[in-house]
Amino acid sequence: QKVKDSMRVLLPVLLNKSHESYDKIRAILLYIFSTNGTTQENLDKLIQNVQIESDSDMIRNWKYLDVPVISSSAAQQHKHPRRDRSSEETFQLSRWTPVIKDVMEDAIENKLDSKDWPYCSQCPPTWNGSGAV
Repeated sequence: QKVKDSMRVLLPVLLNKSHESYDKIRAILLYIFSTNGTTQENLDKLIQNVQIESDSDMIRNWKYLDVPVISSSAAQQHKHPRRDRSSEETFQLSRWTPVIKDVMEDAIENKLDSKDWPYCSQCPPTWNGSGAV
């Protein structure tokens, strides 16, 4: 059954003193995943009220895995281009390929965009992707 007002269910869990901060972070992440993102103002209020400012990067860094943490019409949604895997042999129950596989293959082939991946795109120019650097 779909939760109608997830914030009403979430707040008592977050304000409960007996829960650890990591459990509260998990609850906030579940809320963000279920609502496909939240506003910057709402996220800031949640982090302040729960008093997890020092661990807030655990929530905000999900944007680097293409999870829409902040959703608004002004926010630019960047999607990593997917590879065509229609010709690959797959098992019946494992047809889905995670985005991280595409990212890792692009990293191996030195095809990552230096604007999106500044620390991973600095391979030597003579490197041809044939071995580890």
